[in-house]
Amino acid sequence: MRAIIVRHYKTESNVSERIIGWGESPPVPGWQRDMKHVDKMLRAADIHFESVYTSHLQRARNTGLFYAQSRGISEIHDSPALNEVDYGKLGKKSKKWVEKHVPTHKKDPDFVYPEGESFRQMQQRSVCFIESITEANRDRTVLIVVHAGIIRGLICHFMGLDYASNLKRSITHRYIGDFTFDGPVCIRYNELGTHSGFVRDGIIKLPCEPAGPNRS
Repeated sequence: MRAIIVRHYKTESNVSERIIGWGESPPVPGWQRDMKHVDKMLRAADIHFESVYTSHLQRARNTGLFYAQSRGISEIHDSPALNEVDYGKLGKKSKKWVEKHVPTHKKDPDFVYPEGESFRQMQQRSVCFIESITEANRDRTVLIVVHAGIIRGLICHFMGLDYASNLKRSITHRYIGDFTFDGPVCIRYNELGTHSGFVRDGIIKLPCEPAGPNRS
């Protein structure tokens, strides 16, 4: 399976730097610009996908619908397993407030947010979902629309990277991750859009052949 993974459109909470998590936030004015840019890059790379998977959250579903409709795909498949981390009671709070009052925020992947979950739990459910669809899509290309937290977790898992030290790596709304799987094992990774912090910060070099999943 070849999985092309992109981020949802930019929201007002992204711009105002507020925690969204499992909540929702309206798109910013001109919200389609990033998606049109990504779609143009996908077409330039001659990438054709047969299925679209998204999280259950509106910002990911609507982004997935945009790409599906642009390719004549009539339906998308959404799953809460691909949702962003559930921040629980911290939803809608400013990121600066959270960084000041929650010292373990984006430092300890096993910290469970009040009435929410941990980054590790988010990573495990999203990895399990990706692995579960590889067999049905063995010789196919799929598009997966998710969230920055999900993308960081997938990169860390499949590239065999330490999770705790990479919880803050930048993932833009023009990111395009290109994952190639042999069964449930990722054998190649590349980035076709605006590079992630993993690449810009020198954590990985492209194209990358993973060392294997990191369970730590």
